[in-house]
Amino acid sequence: MRHGYTNATSVDAAGRVLKRYLGPDAAVRQRRETDALIGLAGSLPVPPVLEQEQGQVVLVLLPGVPGQELLEARPEQVLYAVGQMARRVQHLDPGLVAELTRTGAGTVLVHGDFGPQNMLFDAGTGEVIAVLDWEMVHRGDPVEDLAWAEWILRTHHAGLVGALPSLFDGFGERPAWPARQASMLTACQRMLDLVRRWPGADGRGVVLWQERLAATRAFRE
Repeated sequence: MRHGYTNATSVDAAGRVLKRYLGPDAAVRQRRETDALIGLAGSLPVPPVLEQEQGQVVLVLLPGVPGQELLEARPEQVLYAVGQMARRVQHLDPGLVAELTRTGAGTVLVHGDFGPQNMLFDAGTGEVIAVLDWEMVHRGDPVEDLAWAEWILRTHHAGLVGALPSLFDGFGERPAWPARQASMLTACQRMLDLVRRWPGADGRGVVLWQERLAATRAFRE
């Protein structure tokens, strides 16, 4: 359900992004994301909300290249920028964090699906233009977003694991491996629980996330 499976995104004739929310808790996820995008404007690079209605939001289409498309050619640069952004998200004003998040008992804002797959970059400068897809936002532990960015790399770009130090350099520290792996496992279990509740699910999503849980348990630093 990561990487766009919980929503359907398209661009209309006017050049606007239309995002529809699918599956369990769709209304909750839409509210979380719209609250975050509106509240974070001016504090973080996020796409502006143009309109919202039941089941859908309309966003400004921003220029840029998805981070995953730059990873193979420029892994260190992309991962360093991802780490910097993770640190930036965690240093938001606590009052703003309290206003934006209605779930979670942690101490910092957690994007919830953080990593290069949900960032747009300037292809020339490597600057982060926008952080996308805030529907899983919540308050949580400082390790969560960094660990999920690492999980994305290990799962979808295993050949680039050697570039992981750049992620931690950008973040400013390297949290202990047991905490990172535990966070990855918790996030995978959360996604497994979600797909199990998906209306009309054929079981393939359940098998996929069971396999990902097993693979994540086998990760070694």
